[in-house]
Amino acid sequence: MKHLPYVRSIQIKSAESIDWSIYPYNIPTVNDIEKIEFHPKVTFFVGENGSGKSTILEALALALGFSEEGGTLNVMLNSASSASPLHESLRLIKSFKKPKDYYFLRAESFYNVGTYMNALNYLVEYGGNIHERSHGEAFIKVLTSKLKGKGLYLMDEPEAALSPSMQVMALSAIHQLCEDDSQMIIATHSPILLAYPEAKIYQFTDTGMKEVRYEDTDHYRITKDFLNCYEKRIKQLLEE
Repeated sequence: MKHLPYVRSIQIKSAESIDWSIYPYNIPTVNDIEKIEFHPKVTFFVGENGSGKSTILEALALALGFSEEGGTLNVMLNSASSASPLHESLRLIKSFKKPKDYYFLRAESFYNVGTYMNALNYLVEYGGNIHERSHGEAFIKVLTSKLKGKGLYLMDEPEAALSPSMQVMALSAIHQLCEDDSQMIIATHSPILLAYPEAKIYQFTDTGMKEVRYEDTDHYRITKDFLNCYEKRIKQLLEE
């Protein structure tokens, strides 16, 4: 059977009743939200800090039933209580397929999820006490042990705790999950993760969003230029 997405796209419902001059509706990429059609395997959100990547990913997660701090659908952690109301305005367009597994991996609040799991003593699928290994090792354990496949997985900057070699490991784990009929939606700054073949990449800017090729992302171009010409670039930066 053809690999179908679990979530096809998102739309804004009742757009005429929204005050588009206030946060988060005044973010240019939120105005472009109906351009987002998800790839059956991997969709990336990429862009500068503050461009709306995490805001839209968080809204999608909340609309799916996750807590704002992440974890499975059974983890109800909202200690920050800082979520925007955007999720209340989203309509999810789904296919007939239903995922068997769900997870929202959010780098900035994963420590809280780990503490919650430790308190419940629900640690087998995490490989034991999450706080007894490095942040990066815990992330990789989620990708390789906790996530079971045939799932819908959202990830907000999963590379935050990962070394370059671990990012390569994460890329391999993502591929294995996609081969097992999973759909991934990932906000990232990592040019390594962004290299996943055939992924759909949306670049977020201060004027809106557009679908781009990997080689046309700022992250690829800047990283490639710096690595190819690092001595020259360092000299230019330090002499300014």
